[in-house]
Amino acid sequence: MSNTPKQQGQSPALTPDSARRFRAPARVNIIGEHTDYNDGLVLPTTTALFTSVTAVPRPDRIVQVVSNDMQDTQSFDLDDIAPDENPQWIDYAKGVAAEIEAEGIRLGGADLQIESDIPMGGGLSSSASFELAIATALLEIAAASLSGPAIAKLCQRAENRYAGVSCGIMDQYVIACCEANMAMLLDCRTLDTEQVAIPADLRLLITDSGVKHRLPVSSYNNRLEECAAACRILAQDAPEVTALRDLSMDRLESRRGQLDDLLYRRCRHVVSEIQRVRDAFAALQTGDLVNLGKLISASHASLRDDYEVSCDVVDQLVEIADGSAGVLGSRMVGAGFGGCVLSLVEADNVDEAACQVRQKYADLTGDEPWMHIVQAAEPAREVGHHRANEQ
Repeated sequence: MSNTPKQQGQSPALTPDSARRFRAPARVNIIGEHTDYNDGLVLPTTTALFTSVTAVPRPDRIVQVVSNDMQDTQSFDLDDIAPDENPQWIDYAKGVAAEIEAEGIRLGGADLQIESDIPMGGGLSSSASFELAIATALLEIAAASLSGPAIAKLCQRAENRYAGVSCGIMDQYVIACCEANMAMLLDCRTLDTEQVAIPADLRLLITDSGVKHRLPVSSYNNRLEECAAACRILAQDAPEVTALRDLSMDRLESRRGQLDDLLYRRCRHVVSEIQRVRDAFAALQTGDLVNLGKLISASHASLRDDYEVSCDVVDQLVEIADGSAGVLGSRMVGAGFGGCVLSLVEADNVDEAACQVRQKYADLTGDEPWMHIVQAAEPAREVGHHRANEQ
């Protein structure tokens, strides 16, 4: 299906009287990387970086999307949506609309204006935030509603089917369901959740390495296929193993001879990371920030060595961060192959730590990095009507 914009005539102006505003936060995964599509556990939160949508209903079935960040305008007909062999940014929106209608909800056309302060390719799930913001806007202006979990699931399907990314459920689920100032333990098999407050004496510092990844052309899908291949091998004499989630470390070690070295290391990361998620949740509950920091650092080492999704620049940034004031541990976040680094920092030292990381990384690369201190935000929602003086 072509991504060429359709000329449908002049669209309604985004006036204060007719426009409504919606937003969805970015996602920060504290720990639990590449475990979601293995039916494992994750421990994400949100942060006050947003995809914002200004929406005006239309009388037809056309959805026109203006992306300020892409500096592009695309449109599509709700009666003519199909997956594209070469997905572009608009296919995320198309997929969301198609999956909503597959739920039996008839949408109306809309003019949508999108802006975001989430760095693309930074591992903070700008794509899932985009999906949730679009879904929330389209549902609300159609006077329809779905539960947070239902919206998360349809957005995941949209990314799988229309954007060509075999993502797990974590990103969409936390953006749809996590409460403000909380982290959420999510069981990606059962979708059971438990939330825990982020301690007042802890800060989560995000630093962008400046190395961008793009999931459809990265090795992300290769890792998913490697995990599936390991499962098939292990299930030959243990049919109850339907995902790597079903393995303990002892069980994996007892079957090590069935796997080549690469598949064994992929499994070792996933199995050990799931246990680190359990331990990290317990550390948050008890306020044991030192142990939490050690778990974060162990996660990075596993992602770097066993899962092989880090890169030299990210590893250097982790080393710089870990040598800065009050930093308890650091790791890459997101799918890998670039993106951001998460550092756990004592609250009293976060400004000094940020200053040190910024200076040392600028000395290394020649550029000051983008940085952000996490403020766990509310889930995707409507934030009111547009005002001309809104920022």
